[in-house]
Amino acid sequence: MRLKEEQVHRLAEKILNDLVAAEEVVLKTERGAIVSAMKSAIIADLQAEDSLEKDAELMLTENLKALGKGAVEIDRHRMLRMIKDRLAKERKIIL
Repeated sequence: MRLKEEQVHRLAEKILNDLVAAEEVVLKTERGAIVSAMKSAIIADLQAEDSLEKDAELMLTENLKALGKGAVEIDRHRMLRMIKDRLAKERKIIL
């Protein structure tokens, strides 16, 4: 996860504050419980993205090994992006 827990907490608080200030939401429960639920959702999303990243990297490594010497001319970053996009679509993850 690229963000520390404290950063995720501040992000959740900022989002909630902005929504309340814009009168987009009306709080019907304790603010702390809402922030906690938002933190959990953000962390789950970040973990899903990390998992996708690891799986894409593994697939790329396996594909490059299978290609052998022919893999020298392949743009690794472009190929990784293509794999991540495909996995994200399959897993219904928005990057």
